[in-house]
Amino acid sequence: MKQKNKLVLAILLCLSIMSTLLSTDVLAQTVITENQTGNHGGYDYELWKDSGNTRMTLTDGGTFSCEWSNINNALFRKGRKYNETQTHQQIGNIAVKFGCDYQPNGNSYLCIYGWTVDPLVEFYIVDSWGDWRPPGATSKGRITVDGGTYDIYETTRVNQPSIKGTATFQQYWSVRTSKRTSGTISVSDHFKEWERMGMKMGKMYEVAFTIEGWQSSGKANVHTMSIAVNGGFDDDDDEDIDYGVRSAFKPIEAEEYNSKSSSTLEVIGTGAGGSGIGYIEGGDSVTYKDIDFGSGGVSTFSAVVASELDSSIQVRLGNASGTLLGTLSDVSTGDWDAYQTKSSKISNVTGKQDIVLVFSGPVNVDSFVFSSSSSTSDLGDINGDGSVDSLDYSLLKTYILNNQTVIDKEAADINSDGYIDSIDFSELKAIILKKK
Repeated sequence: MKQKNKLVLAILLCLSIMSTLLSTDVLAQTVITENQTGNHGGYDYELWKDSGNTRMTLTDGGTFSCEWSNINNALFRKGRKYNETQTHQQIGNIAVKFGCDYQPNGNSYLCIYGWTVDPLVEFYIVDSWGDWRPPGATSKGRITVDGGTYDIYETTRVNQPSIKGTATFQQYWSVRTSKRTSGTISVSDHFKEWERMGMKMGKMYEVAFTIEGWQSSGKANVHTMSIAVNGGFDDDDDEDIDYGVRSAFKPIEAEEYNSKSSSTLEVIGTGAGGSGIGYIEGGDSVTYKDIDFGSGGVSTFSAVVASELDSSIQVRLGNASGTLLGTLSDVSTGDWDAYQTKSSKISNVTGKQDIVLVFSGPVNVDSFVFSSSSSTSDLGDINGDGSVDSLDYSLLKTYILNNQTVIDKEAADINSDGYIDSIDFSELKAIILKKK
């Protein structure tokens, strides 16, 4: 009798384990065929269609698979929903890592998709497509992000479905010039480039990895998808991310910091009077260890900042009360999200030094750079004619807008940070004005 009881218990235990495994699998994979929203695997998801046959299988984390046929328009997506109270600057640097077996039959997009409010904007970052390359408009310019080039478009939708009902709204597009189905998309870099072109972003509603079909059929298996804000993917494999146009490393703890430029500062202030990525409260300071200035010294400290209040940033040597090297005496721009580049000449510094930024009031800091002085006389002489003047200014402006103009890139990288961007443009302008 005892042996029989043991056998029964063993059978019941096996059945219990099998039941647990089966129930776990059911939880891990959810199939939907009609319009539905929800949260699965830690990500917000949505299936939306206006007609036709659709099937979406939700799998672990941000992954999913989908199929569609006889549709007019359908979108399958997983990502992050926001509460329409924060700008992308306030949320932080957003990046998406993805891999997809993408098999469209006709018109379709593989993209980052989302919306903002105030203004109401529908946006796309398209990395692959089916038969037709969207959106069938005239490009406003071309940018380079994550080692690829994208055409920028802006279109208008009149009295069309939106997250706010039937409405008229703008669509913003970054469309890659060559298709890819895996990699990393530095989403915030596209946002910044759009705004530089006058395409205003509002408060964030959604950022999602999306497969869209339009009057077509097809299928896709999104086997890899994770979204990171300010670094750190689920699998800790984030070495290939370019966080920001100006510098190529992710934000890290201040005591480990050893570079002369930054794409963001971590939030260390939470007091009243300001908000957003890199928000620094007055009275705080941040130390950066062993910044190597070599033998060339330092001539300029530049920062991309925003503040509604009268504030300043002091650059000091060693500690918060150390030798004053320079000051950005007025970083007020009148709005927490209206960023401008401010610069200050600072005393010559060589070798490895600890540098401290001291904040006298609340400031949003999007990026900063220490520009080493150089003995090279041709910095800024972008067209190589032996003079730094308005011709170089126009040439650099054209290059930054579309990245197609041929220039001397060493001469254009005036602050020697390895990137050609708005900081170089501001410094070139200062060089030309100083000559007059």
